[in-house]
Amino acid sequence: MEIIWFCAVAFMLAMYTILDGFDLGAGILHLYVARNDEERRTVLGAIGPVWDGNEVWLLAAGGTLYFAFPLLYASSFSGFYLPLMIVLWLLMLRGLGIELRHHVHHPMWKTFWDTVFAIGSILLAIFFGAALGNVVRGVPLNEEGYFFSPLWTTFTVQPEAGILDWFTVMMGLVGLVTLKVHGANYLAMKTTGVVQERSRRVASFAVWGVLALSVASLIASSSIHPEIWTNYSEHHWGYLFPVIALLGMVGMVYFNRTKQDTKAFLSSAAFIGGMLASTAFGLFPNVLPASTDPKLSLTVYNTAAGEYGLGVGLIWWSIGIVIALGYFTYLFYSFRGKVKIHADGY
Repeated sequence: MEIIWFCAVAFMLAMYTILDGFDLGAGILHLYVARNDEERRTVLGAIGPVWDGNEVWLLAAGGTLYFAFPLLYASSFSGFYLPLMIVLWLLMLRGLGIELRHHVHHPMWKTFWDTVFAIGSILLAIFFGAALGNVVRGVPLNEEGYFFSPLWTTFTVQPEAGILDWFTVMMGLVGLVTLKVHGANYLAMKTTGVVQERSRRVASFAVWGVLALSVASLIASSSIHPEIWTNYSEHHWGYLFPVIALLGMVGMVYFNRTKQDTKAFLSSAAFIGGMLASTAFGLFPNVLPASTDPKLSLTVYNTAAGEYGLGVGLIWWSIGIVIALGYFTYLFYSFRGKVKIHADGY
């Protein structure tokens, strides 16, 4: 039962990263691919009907984590209190940037909120990447399963390292460049004209940055935690996940060159999903490794709720996820095709 819930949380986090990832990517590129008011309205129109709905996956994952793995929820939310507050502020500022720019028709007002939207998107991508880096590197858990980490200490990987060190900053850059390419593929799929051409150009160059940083982070992860390969040596079917990520990388390069934008976007989604699944498979059963002593690590088994609660919850979660998937299928089907600017829109 614990493994089913682990897969459920991992699935929702992957859905959030893929769906809200292209929103963040559009924000990262907002000031570059869109250089006048009409082009920026086009970019915002491309994500307008879906960006806030995509964030529901983050709330759902947090709620499921609270229900299924309460000790992990309590430990991570208290230990990462400061960066989580920063993430909440960035989420709010990003939403304000989207919603407030069209309330006053003055160039300075619009430029200010466009900049807020872009900076918020950039910092969120870096913070989410750094968060994944902290999970891979481990945190200084005590015997009660709790920890506290300052924002940074010496920027070196050590048992008492802060939230930011050279490894987590590298992972933050991986997150930034990956979502940048994902967003570029999405904008190329949803727009036309100069915005589409600039988006394709960004995706064609930045994909090599994704490849270089992914290889560097893979080498660094193997150096910090060689045991991350143990599950792969014992269960060879797990190599399916890195293969999906590799095919996604190849697809991004090929489909971008042949201007098949929808397939390029699906390839970047496969790359993100494959990379996240590969990381989760390598860490399992750990969900928050301890940098102080491996025996103190939080796992799916020592953080899970009671068997009865997990069983009853699975029934309601299954109903809820079917409704959510149905809603998102209808939403994206209704929003298919190229984006069109409306007079009363962004």
